[in-house]
Amino acid sequence: MAWTLLVIAGLLEVGWAIGLKYTEGFTRPLPTLLTVLSMVASMGLLGLAARTLPIGTAYGVWVGIGAVGAAILGIVLFKEPATLSRLLFLGMMIVAIIGLKATSGH
Repeated sequence: MAWTLLVIAGLLEVGWAIGLKYTEGFTRPLPTLLTVLSMVASMGLLGLAARTLPIGTAYGVWVGIGAVGAAILGIVLFKEPATLSRLLFLGMMIVAIIGLKATSGH
């Protein structure tokens, strides 16, 4: 159950990271509200997952999911560069996330 909460928390982190772009510096009310709600839910679920998972693993996976997801959505939604080296490093981050999960003992 903790891993499920952690994955959802990571996906919500992607949501609020991308949401920051749409808030336009927190000047747009609806995107700002949705971004803040996503932040609170993401942190709350991370906190619940960290009750049973090691904090280093939980935080690393949470940040990794957020970083990879935000980078991929940045490429798709905002036409950010999708260079070979960038995709290679994103792939390495995915391997690191899987490695943290595999070696966590949970």
